[in-house]
Amino acid sequence: MNPIPGFKPEASAEVDEAFLWYESQSPGLGTEFMRSLEACLSNIQRFPSAAPEVHEGIRRALMRRFPYGIYYLASEGKMTVYAVFHFSRDPANLTDRF
Repeated sequence: MNPIPGFKPEASAEVDEAFLWYESQSPGLGTEFMRSLEACLSNIQRFPSAAPEVHEGIRRALMRRFPYGIYYLASEGKMTVYAVFHFSRDPANLTDRF
């Protein structure tokens, strides 16, 4: 798939991987994942400082229905997404991304 504006390449790849996996489990579930992602991103844009800070300015917003956290930095009206990370993965793998 194409890179997502404002997403680091790793985060964009995670979205693609999740979409394909959910779609393979049940047709249409990947689309539901994308809708949940879009809703979470919309909330972040409206209230960028609402999610807790987890690492030096990086915040984590939780997606509804799907076990993913969106790790992002919001400053001066711009948002950069560093990861769309499944909760079963080791968060220690994220520290080199920030």
